[in-house]
Amino acid sequence: MTVALYMDEHVHRAITVGLRLRGVDVLTVQEDGRRNTPDPILIDRAAELGRVLFSQDDDMLVEATRRQRAGVPFAGVVYAHQLQTTIGACVRDLELIARVADPVDMADHVEYLPF
Repeated sequence: MTVALYMDEHVHRAITVGLRLRGVDVLTVQEDGRRNTPDPILIDRAAELGRVLFSQDDDMLVEATRRQRAGVPFAGVVYAHQLQTTIGACVRDLELIARVADPVDMADHVEYLPF
């Protein structure tokens, strides 16, 4: 089974385009009409949609970690610091996650990029 991704609004558009060119199922926060939505609601929305959230926002990482510690379920978060990876590396690593990971394994998990 493949992993569908939900892109936070802070993600560079080139990452989304690169993934789509590779056939990865991606939905952006903007396309979902959720621009300027608080992080806890976005994590819940991603779970509602059955998608793993990708973010480069430190606050989203804080929220995901808070949920892990509190035992609050979520569909999973992939995080990459904007200054510690490239667009190409994000596309490559996210494509790998989308094709190889199982949504069940990603649940309640935070994955850090680059690999």
